[in-house]
Amino acid sequence: MNERIETGALRNGQIFYARYLRIGDLARILELQKKVVNALPHPDVLEPLTTEEFTNILEDKQMMIGIFVENNLIAFRAMLAPENDDEGLGADIGLKQTEFHRILYSEISNVDPRFRGNGLQTYMGKLLLRNVDRNRYRYLLSTVAPFNFPSLKDKFSLGMKIAVLKDKYNGKLRYVFRKDLASSETELQLEEWIEVRMDDIAKQQDVLALGYYGVSMRMDGEEVYVRFEK
Repeated sequence: MNERIETGALRNGQIFYARYLRIGDLARILELQKKVVNALPHPDVLEPLTTEEFTNILEDKQMMIGIFVENNLIAFRAMLAPENDDEGLGADIGLKQTEFHRILYSEISNVDPRFRGNGLQTYMGKLLLRNVDRNRYRYLLSTVAPFNFPSLKDKFSLGMKIAVLKDKYNGKLRYVFRKDLASSETELQLEEWIEVRMDDIAKQQDVLALGYYGVSMRMDGEEVYVRFEK
């Protein structure tokens, strides 16, 4: 599991490499997560994982990837195959219990603040998705806080769509994103669309209840709009 699976270069020319992480990387993972949380202006936009949660992820091969510069961990990203839709995301988007075993969570992504702006979050997501067993897993699900722009851009760039907007994690407002790995739905040009301001929570919830999905966002001065299609 020490094999480098890909190498690349940061915007400043520094060379990095990617490899799957293992239990021996746990201390470095926790250290980086702490650094990221401490640098956040609003810590509630990120739901940190516990040591036990990281351990469960690391026990499953090829579910967590790390980016290294000179053997220093600068970023990581993880997916998780929940035993029974532990966070309720499958139920949130209307999946039947018989489909829960085909769910993957896009669980967490951390990038060292010194290395932001290199597109590493999405880069790692694409690497992980490239190796997903689509015969075993069909639904990729995730939660993101409104106005967490890096994570929102990341999910949209991976072809994920907003399906639900509701309180999760002890009352914290979250978008629930979905991606059907067995479908080419991201290639469809849908005819009905509407834009809603991101701070208009009730309107977004009404639109989602009508069967729309959030597919992108845009800035207009100081306002942020989410585009919904169906």
